[in-house]
Amino acid sequence: MPIALVFPGQGSQSQGMLAALAARFPTVQRCFAEASAALGLDLWRLVTDGPVEQLNATEFTQPVMLAAGVATWRVWLEQGGAHPAAVSGHSLGEFTALVCAESLAFAAALRLVRERGRIMQHAVPTGGAMAAVLGLEDEAVEALCREAAGGRASPAPGELEAAGVVEVVNFNSPAQVVIAGDTAAVERAVALARLRGARRALRLPVSVPAHSSLMRTAAAQLQPQLAQVPIKPPRYAYFSAVDAAEHRSPEDIRAILVKQLASPVRWRRTVRSLLGRAPILIECGPGKVLTGLNRRIARDATCFALEDPESLAVALRACASEPGGFPAGGTPQPSTGAARA
Repeated sequence: MPIALVFPGQGSQSQGMLAALAARFPTVQRCFAEASAALGLDLWRLVTDGPVEQLNATEFTQPVMLAAGVATWRVWLEQGGAHPAAVSGHSLGEFTALVCAESLAFAAALRLVRERGRIMQHAVPTGGAMAAVLGLEDEAVEALCREAAGGRASPAPGELEAAGVVEVVNFNSPAQVVIAGDTAAVERAVALARLRGARRALRLPVSVPAHSSLMRTAAAQLQPQLAQVPIKPPRYAYFSAVDAAEHRSPEDIRAILVKQLASPVRWRRTVRSLLGRAPILIECGPGKVLTGLNRRIARDATCFALEDPESLAVALRACASEPGGFPAGGTPQPSTGAARA
């Protein structure tokens, strides 16, 4: 049975992550050594020893998470896991998905996402904020964001900027969204969410308003960086979480990666698109954040997270017992009309 692989973004990192996998599978540390050589920075030491403040700094978190996702993917293949019918990622995870789909070279992607992190960190001189809101419908959160930003349904750009920007930037799962924008506006939206009956509304430990319109300047700065990076047609069907659609050509992929920086992550729609290609979703990377979201989005879907040797073994056994799969090293099932590398 075909599988789809999904890759997490920032927020899934933690000091000591992948320790259990690394202790069992040398591939993990070899992958991090390759990444460290590409950047001139010891990423594995950063993961194991910290300092945690540096690990959580955007310009370092992004290459660390990319390396972690690629390392987990390589272990999966090494242990006989199936090639995917489709791949996607949440935010930064889209870059990891493209590396594993052989569309982006690993070293080039590492340098690119480190620069992406730097650009994001400096895009808003006054800083910014993000917050999670649970227990309200999308429309209710969008309405309270408009109210917190000044109360206008369609403000002019200057008016919105003066009032403060706050927008829904992650549509993660039913009744779970993330908002981002100017700090004061986000705090007003959090207070309003609590008044309107949100089950939870809390600031996230992030100082960058990722995927909000405040990132448009960053997206413009990323564009020339992406123009210099070779991109091939992906080997597996690649779905972007910007629009939940498949993207095949290198030019289209470059455009969507620029657009992604200042566009909401539409994870719910993306999961539905992936399930149209494969009934099994496997999360490659530290933790199981996406697996939790995926199960809430599609309760009938089969979902696994490869966070340690035990969960890897469970996923391998389950996929091996499903008819119609294809082994590592075999020929993946292409999507209809999908370009291949």
